[in-house]
Amino acid sequence: MTHPHRAAKFTTAYALLRAAADVADHWVQSDYCAQAKGATNDSPVTTTDEKTGEERKNGTTEGRRACAWHCVTYTATQGLVLMVGSRAVGVRLHPGAVAGALALSGITHYIADRRVPNGVLQRLAKGLGKERFFKLADHGMNGAYALDQAWHHGAETLAALIAAAK
Repeated sequence: MTHPHRAAKFTTAYALLRAAADVADHWVQSDYCAQAKGATNDSPVTTTDEKTGEERKNGTTEGRRACAWHCVTYTATQGLVLMVGSRAVGVRLHPGAVAGALALSGITHYIADRRVPNGVLQRLAKGLGKERFFKLADHGMNGAYALDQAWHHGAETLAALIAAAK
């Protein structure tokens, strides 16, 4: 039989990690990281500094750094939300388990976001017969929608934390 405290820990950790992920991916991630994180020497990405207007060609080194930095801020956001949120609802999480969860989250996020040509996700999609869907860039899928959804997830999580505090 599953201990009821495990169910509370799971649901709390899942809700907080999920909401933090959307916020981190769409609000915390810098514009530079979003653009450059998939850059390689074979498929460079040109970015423009918003302040200076200076253009910069980004290759493999810059792509890896941008993706790594994004994953650091992503994982830090999840850690902060998990720590504050779990305390707010009175759920104690073991620090070692939290560290393991955040390590897994950060590493798998890097693997997915590096998205070099024929990256892990694209190869997996192709292997599962989903390559056409993987390449779909239409039907209203855009950053504005993602930011809207991230905002809602963040607000709903804060509301749930406040509601659960008493």
